[in-house]
Amino acid sequence: MRAESLLVPIGKTLAVAAILVWSLFPIVFIVASSVKPGQDIFAVPPQWVFEPTLQHYATLWAQWGVFFRGLWNSLLITIGATVLAVVASTCAGYAFSRHAARWLDLSVVALIAVRLIPPIVVTLPLFPIVNRLGLADTHLVLIVLYATFFVSLGTVLMRTFIDQIPRDLDEAAAIDGASRLTILWRVIVPLAAPGILAVAVFVIVFAWNEFLFAFIFTGTNAKTAPLVISEMIGSIDGVDWGVLFAASTVQLAPVLAFVILMNRYLVAGLTAGATKG
Repeated sequence: MRAESLLVPIGKTLAVAAILVWSLFPIVFIVASSVKPGQDIFAVPPQWVFEPTLQHYATLWAQWGVFFRGLWNSLLITIGATVLAVVASTCAGYAFSRHAARWLDLSVVALIAVRLIPPIVVTLPLFPIVNRLGLADTHLVLIVLYATFFVSLGTVLMRTFIDQIPRDLDEAAAIDGASRLTILWRVIVPLAAPGILAVAVFVIVFAWNEFLFAFIFTGTNAKTAPLVISEMIGSIDGVDWGVLFAASTVQLAPVLAFVILMNRYLVAGLTAGATKG
């Protein structure tokens, strides 16, 4: 019994350590390589002790101005997609939560089914339509696509959060003369704020890192940071790995910091409805 009581915590510790190494090693490797001298990045055996340098970041700034324009495009598109997805998901979640009907329940299943469809299946038929509308290579097309792609999951999450808000509050506000829109804005939104933040976190992480839609629907004007990083890999002059890792670090840092700060809301979104009933 004593041996078993010791093995359990040791096993848990080893499992957690293995997960941390698996998850953190790629990030540590990228960040460390971004400040390593070029000859030490893939040295064998690996160089664990080295003199840090910012030369790769200086080269990135001097030679890859398109990358920083891509970061700006990513920021604009992420903000737009997040606002649109959160507003649509909140309104739809409220409707699904407060109106019981068989066709609404079936539509929730349809929302989840649509979310399971590979993005490429939806993307290719949309390409000629986007071209015909003159929306190719614009911020708007990516904002709408990102929001549309994530609004299904966002709606399900918001429905779960709003289900936890007592209907008595809606009825009390209605008796006082509040309209549906007023109830949503002044009663539901403040109480469902954790759910709204959870949806926003998911959309931000997805939109900031998304590659496929940006690759297909943009060319120059709305090119995002992940697309520019892919161009670094395919450069005709060869891959400058130090600059590539520097760009990856710059692109990773904002969203990583954001996820760490908003971690509790991300967990709330992942566990939404787990204790219901």
